[in-house]
Amino acid sequence: MLEEALEHLVKGIVEHPDDVQVHGRRIRSGRVLEVRVHPEDLGKVIGRGGRTAKALRTVVNALGDGKYIRVDLLDLNEVR
Repeated sequence: MLEEALEHLVKGIVEHPDDVQVHGRRIRSGRVLEVRVHPEDLGKVIGRGGRTAKALRTVVNALGDGKYIRVDLLDLNEVR
């Protein structure tokens, strides 16, 4: 559910919504959600001073029922 909500929010921000990918994985202390966007859209998703990224993280954490959730923002070409 969190992946779908985050994907929906990010697709509303970017110029290339078809390139948005959200993958979740479990870690010992909670979850990590990796958001991959087109390289040209990375700045939009991060926002001025990180405001947009912070807002996305706030919404996801509010939906996460108090569990630890980390949101990583990457471009499609980054290897991890």
